[in-house]
Amino acid sequence: MQTIPQDTKNADTPLLESATASTPQVLEPQDARTDRNFDAIADHFEKKVYGGLKGEIRLAVLRRDIFDYSAKMSEKLGRPLRILDVGAGLAQISIELAARGHSLVINDISANMLEKAKASAVQIDKALDIIWYVCPYQDLEDKLNNDSQHNDTNSDGAKFDLILSHALLEWLAEPAMVMDFFDRQLADHGAISLCFYNPASFDYRNLIMGNFNLLDNTDYKADNKKSLTPNHPVAKAEVDAWLAAHHYQTVLTSGLRVFHDYAPLKRGGHNHPDAVIRMELRYSQLEPYKWLGRYLHVMATR
Repeated sequence: MQTIPQDTKNADTPLLESATASTPQVLEPQDARTDRNFDAIADHFEKKVYGGLKGEIRLAVLRRDIFDYSAKMSEKLGRPLRILDVGAGLAQISIELAARGHSLVINDISANMLEKAKASAVQIDKALDIIWYVCPYQDLEDKLNNDSQHNDTNSDGAKFDLILSHALLEWLAEPAMVMDFFDRQLADHGAISLCFYNPASFDYRNLIMGNFNLLDNTDYKADNKKSLTPNHPVAKAEVDAWLAAHHYQTVLTSGLRVFHDYAPLKRGGHNHPDAVIRMELRYSQLEPYKWLGRYLHVMATR
């Protein structure tokens, strides 16, 4: 996943919340923001983000939202989709979309993350139409334009039917700028899938835990050399403003992990992972519960 010191490629680890209210950690001022590269902690990322039930919930909600939408779009167009995954990280959803017959371009700034993704792709017992690009998304456009394989596959201007951007916004130095990239790469009929860390969930979880001093400490920063908690999350209102400014219409919103992370005492159904996922799916698109999600998923069309 491509990011800056700020879930969903995915601040799933509640490292900030684990600080006690009495001993908040204050770090020295950091250098100017840059896009985050998870190369150095790819193994840690894989374990913390997808090594347990939190990752299963995340993937279950995204699968439901994206697979249903992509199937309907593919049927309407009468062909497999051309899909771009920007800052893909481990690329689970994209690999599964490729297994369903769609054509994928998968990108990440981290070579180590994409090596893990490639290792997962080769486990699929069928040929997959995937092109891989290791680079910052800012360099991806030139690579797409110059790659004869991509241009041969995409004869109608190399536009994509669907663009995925999951847990990327919160790790970019200038997240609003990625909207211009989407504008240029998305087909007129296309859709974008944005999944991003919900900063309101950070406040709410710390309120539940009683970490009031942490919430009062405006200088608190997670150590992003290892932490997967973003220091610069993007609020939904800000994402909504970007979408409106670029003339997109939201067609779907879901919350990822709307209750699981807020239950310090595991009892009853919490002891049954399948039941937790079932209830997370049920409440992920219902008001007001979806807005409590640790991550939010938004799908929008032009």
